Amino acid sequence: MEYVPDARQQMILCCECGSAIPPNPANMCVNCVRSIVDITEGIPKQATIHWCKNCERYLQPPATWMACDLESRELLALCLKKLKSLSKVRLIDAGFVWTEPHSRRIKVKLTIQKEVFAATILQQTFEVEYVVASMMCPDCTRIMAQNTWKAKVQVRQKVDHQRTFFYLEQLILKHNAHQETINIVEVKGGLDFHFAQRAHAIKMVEFLGSMVPTRSKSSEQLISSDIHTSTSNYKFTYAVELIPICKDDLVVMPKKTANSLGHIAPLALCTRVGSSVHIIDFKTLQVAEVSGLTYWRNEDIIPICSMRDLKKFYVVDVDLVGPRFGKYALADVTVQRMADVGKNDNVIIVRSHLGNILNFGDLVFGYDLLTSNINSEVFDKLNPDEVPSLVLVKKGYAERRRKRRQRNWKLQSLNKDEGDLAPRKHEEERKVADFEAFLRDLEEDPELRQGINLYRDNSAITRAAAAGDEMVDDDDEEGDDAPEIPLEELLNELSIGGGDDLNDDDDDEMATME
Repeated sequence: MEYVPDARQQMILCCECGSAIPPNPANMCVNCVRSIVDITEGIPKQATIHWCKNCERYLQPPATWMACDLESRELLALCLKKLKSLSKVRLIDAGFVWTEPHSRRIKVKLTIQKEVFAATILQQTFEVEYVVASMMCPDCTRIMAQNTWKAKVQVRQKVDHQRTFFYLEQLILKHNAHQETINIVEVKGGLDFHFAQRAHAIKMVEFLGSMVPTRSKSSEQLISSDIHTSTSNYKFTYAVELIPICKDDLVVMPKKTANSLGHIAPLALCTRVGSSVHIIDFKTLQVAEVSGLTYWRNEDIIPICSMRDLKKFYVVDVDLVGPRFGKYALADVTVQRMADVGKNDNVIIVRSHLGNILNFGDLVFGYDLLTSNINSEVFDKLNPDEVPSLVLVKKGYAERRRKRRQRNWKLQSLNKDEGDLAPRKHEEERKVADFEAFLRDLEEDPELRQGINLYRDNSAITRAAAAGDEMVDDDDEEGDDAPEIPLEELLNELSIGGGDDLNDDDDDEMATME
């Protein structure tokens, strides 16, 4: 049997301290190499990063502000870019060391390698401490200061009510189109949106054009210029005009325009306003769509009656006579003015598209063309035999029922400034009436509320449950129930840090909004 000696590792003495070490090209132990060579030399052990406390973004030099969460990958990359000499070594590992969130300190643990002698690589671990300094970003500076907007969008509509702006406000909230605004000012006839960048204002103009028919024009104003660098500072203004036709408006148009819309009657009723205006001939149920391009080409489709001209009538009889189209049906409706009910037998028989909706004893709103003062050359040119004496618009409900019933839902609103001039008392009352009319339109029209977010009013639901039968109307024998929005269509409102909600029931728990 052959003898095999044990393999033993040869050891040498360190040339500095004389310790026994395995052979290496430097002939030195690790401690002596570290005492002679510091591979972290030139890498700062302290640095400063700037953070905006308003928008909670960090400054990435030279002028980029980015949002980063604590101990995120983006924040780690931002911290590593602050170390200038890090490119001279090899980075092996990097990670955060926990610090108190309110200490305004961020610690990063780094592991690096570097070749110190020939074929000798040294690895070392150390920590870098970052001081978080508060600094306001340019966007927040413009918000805090006055008259620092770069672009402004002026939205106007030539009507005598604000229902369109209430609906537009809900569309903006649903699509979060107001995220880049620095201020919203409520002025007479519309709203002004202020932006810090011109691109954000153009985006708002495009959004409004996709929601409702609009036309816009732009202008610019020179603020300052530098002749040495050929740079100028401008303020841009975009004027956006909404189409002056609203839901339930009675419109009139020349025969030439009516023929271009599929030979519809010159006198039609507006049923919906979206990306285009939907009108219906209440005598034949023929429908047509008016795009923004069609309207602004000649501007000859004129609204002659609006919601303030509506009058209430009592339905005496409904006789279905013709075809059906969706929720509409052609019928001959016999109505009586509310002032004549119980006093005489003066009735009016009119052809209407509300045959499926109206029944005997209902209330209905309509335009009384016999007593209305209409100033329109296009309307005066119509054949008097073809102009009805009355145009029925929508079903009405008893006012006492609406007042007794408490809504279990609510809407959000934009944070708007009133501007330089505060509204007068009668203007404020008119605004409240317009908002109430808008809320009733949402209750009566499921198609209208599909494009907006409705939220549960937990306090109203709690009060209604506590009241019990007291909320029920006593006149149920009439069968005239005002429409309600079902709870399954409502969203739970998201609240953050609400201390008052700690004692609420399980029904008040917040859910994720879709």
